[in-house]
Amino acid sequence: MKATLVLSFLLLGATGHTSMVMAQLSGTFASAGNMTTARAGHTATLLANGKVLIAGGYQRGFPTLALASAELYDPSTGTFIPTGAMTAPRSQHTATLLPDGRVLLAGGAGPTVSAELYDPSTGTFSVTGNMIQPQVPVQKATLLGNGKVFITGGSLTPELFDPTTGTFAETGAYAGSYTSPVWVDTATLLPDGKVLITGCDCHFGGGGPVSELYDPHTGAFSVTGTMSGPANWWWEDANTATLLMNGKVLIVGNAENDGFPGVAEMYDQSTAVFANIGNTIAPHEFSTATLLPDGKVLLAGGQLPGGSGSSGVDLYSPASGTFSGAGMRTNRHYHTATLLRDGTVLIAGGFSGWPDPTASAELYHPAELLPAPVLLWLSGDGSGQGAIQHAGTDRIASDSDPAVAGEYLSIYLAGLADGSVIPPQVSIGGRLAEITFFGAVPGYPDLDVINVRMPEGVAAGLAVPVRLTYLSRPSNVVTIGVR
Repeated sequence: MKATLVLSFLLLGATGHTSMVMAQLSGTFASAGNMTTARAGHTATLLANGKVLIAGGYQRGFPTLALASAELYDPSTGTFIPTGAMTAPRSQHTATLLPDGRVLLAGGAGPTVSAELYDPSTGTFSVTGNMIQPQVPVQKATLLGNGKVFITGGSLTPELFDPTTGTFAETGAYAGSYTSPVWVDTATLLPDGKVLITGCDCHFGGGGPVSELYDPHTGAFSVTGTMSGPANWWWEDANTATLLMNGKVLIVGNAENDGFPGVAEMYDQSTAVFANIGNTIAPHEFSTATLLPDGKVLLAGGQLPGGSGSSGVDLYSPASGTFSGAGMRTNRHYHTATLLRDGTVLIAGGFSGWPDPTASAELYHPAELLPAPVLLWLSGDGSGQGAIQHAGTDRIASDSDPAVAGEYLSIYLAGLADGSVIPPQVSIGGRLAEITFFGAVPGYPDLDVINVRMPEGVAAGLAVPVRLTYLSRPSNVVTIGVR
């Protein structure tokens, strides 16, 4: 790699990226206006264009009818606008951003096995294949490294959605012998590509905790460790699990909306051990957990006795292993929290005073506001020919020297977290690429590189789109030539 080429990358992208860190508010909650519809138990998905798709949810406390309406939050204007309606009402469903930029919305209370796709380019919803079986009321969806979506929740057999065929297929069975369908509280994609599943064997009373790993490479499940929380905290509760920058998983939850501080524990995959790390300051059942770009975790809201929401917020610092308290502007549980491209967090809806949801939204401005990573470019204004080389050479993967399936590429960017083991996801022509390396470029501050293997099945073109998703935030889109 020539030094002059690297320096041009820095001038084009890295310098502008770091300058964004300094001029923002910090550590505050501010009003973000109101959604067009009050809702709770909905989904919020950050799209590739930086807008947030908010879909479905409850009109009122359980078990009233679900909503089919959807809306978009535009951070550039700070406003919510309707965007048509889903093909079916949904609440307690899942929404997953796919590698090609569409959103898979699946399942929901009722229960229903239907699924649909949202296309941001047209603003429309269309039906896709049905799930094999209902996975509510605790459905979870995880985008795997192979581009498929792993869905599990309230059954004995999870399933996979394949975006290339629009169909669902069952995985193998869980490794443990359970007396009833597994009630999944959390599903967390780990750095090695496996999925950590926590929950309970407790649909009909009795049973106990469930902790398993799903390996997409083998399609097999294996039992891992035993959760350390008190005996009742996994009983039909909605806990959160957050993958930290060091690869450990923070799990936080409350027992049966008791209003007491949440129980926290840490899972270490290297030892297969869950360890209790104490309590939060505020209660956190049906709360949200957001990994911030500085490595801290924002835990917001929770359910209080009687069903109303809490305004309590905890900020967990992995460096000190401590929680610090704060408060939102509005009481909430069963709301959403979405990390935006600029580093703020959009918190929307939820039950405030039971049984009525709120339409209000607010923005959390972290102490250190770090924007999403930027893919560097050689032409255009952040969206032209990418700074992407045929690996081990000085050659750019361009329209005159295109990339081919199976070869290795080096993608230059700015904005990865220092020392983090959380891998980025790279989409080339709507398909995920295999990551073989990511990290800083030695000797060049603020410059990062990701080495990937060019995926199969990408349509040839002179300007094929390349996008990075990191900590759930899409980057800008650049292009390469593909043969």
